[in-house]
Amino acid sequence: MGAFYIANEYWFAVFQLVLAMLGMGATLTPKDFREILVEPKAVTSGSAIQLLLVPLIAFLFIQGFSIAGGVAVGIALIAAIPGGTTSNIFTHFARGNVALSVTITALTTIACLVTTPLILELLIAQYMPDDFVMPRQAIMTEIALTLLLPLTIGMAYLRFFPKSAATFSKWCVRGTLLGILMIVIGSSLSGRLDINQFGPSNLLLILLLILVLAVASWLVGRGLGLSTADATAIDMEVVVRNVNLGLMLKASLFPAIVGKPDALGDMVLFSLLAYGVMQMLIAAVIIIWNRKKIRKLAVL
Repeated sequence: MGAFYIANEYWFAVFQLVLAMLGMGATLTPKDFREILVEPKAVTSGSAIQLLLVPLIAFLFIQGFSIAGGVAVGIALIAAIPGGTTSNIFTHFARGNVALSVTITALTTIACLVTTPLILELLIAQYMPDDFVMPRQAIMTEIALTLLLPLTIGMAYLRFFPKSAATFSKWCVRGTLLGILMIVIGSSLSGRLDINQFGPSNLLLILLLILVLAVASWLVGRGLGLSTADATAIDMEVVVRNVNLGLMLKASLFPAIVGKPDALGDMVLFSLLAYGVMQMLIAAVIIIWNRKKIRKLAVL
C-alpha cells in the first residue's frame, strides 16, 4: 500500500481536490456574486486581506521565527492558497455573512490562478535548491484544470440539474474526505508522516500561525468599520484555507518517489495536514464564541 501510494500520490491529491471543487461548484450560482455590487467594501476588504495580509503575515512569521525547510514551504503554501469551501459552512454556524463568505471564496479561488504561483515564488524561492525554477506556468495550468474547471462543471450541474445538485455536492464532499483519508493512510504506511521528526515545536508554530491570522483578520475587519457578520465571514475565510489545493500543489512540486526519502516534501505534507486539522478546531472556537456573544446581545 505504501509503495502504491507513493507512486500515485499526485493522483490521490488530484482526486480529492477535483471532488472538492465539483462539490463547491454545485452550490454556486451567478447570483452568489451579488455581494460584489451590494457590499463592495466588504468584498474588497476581505479579498485584500486574503491576498495581501495573509502572505505578509506568513512572510513575517517565517522570517521572525527563522523557519526554514519544509515547514517554511508548508507555511508559504498555506498563505498562497485561497480560503476553503468549508469556510462557508462555518460562517453559517458562526452567524456570519454567508453570502459574503461565498463571494470571497469564489473570487479568491479564481484569483489564485495568478496569485498562488506569484506568492510561492516570493516566499519560498530562498528555501529551494539553487537550480530550482518555480514552474509558474505548470502551476497555473494545474489550478485551471483541477480547480477552476471542476468548479465550472459543478456550477453547470446546478444549472441543469438543480433538484439533485445538493445530493451531488454532498457525495463530492464525502469523496473528498475519503481522498484526504487515503492520503493520510498512504503517507503513514509509507513512513512519510513522522510526528517525532516534525516535532511539537513545529505543531505549536502552525497553531500560533492560525491564531495570528484569526486575530489579525478580525482586527483589520473591525478597524475598517465592517459589521460583526462581515468580519466573521472574512475571519473564517482567512482561517479555513483550501488545504485540498495545498495537497495537490505539494504532490506536484515535491512528488514522492518510491525508495527515495524526501525530508523536505514530508515536512511540507505534515505542515499542510496539521494546519488542516487545527483550522477546524480554531473555527469551532470562533463559532462557539460568536454564538455566545449573540445570545448575550439577544438577552440585553
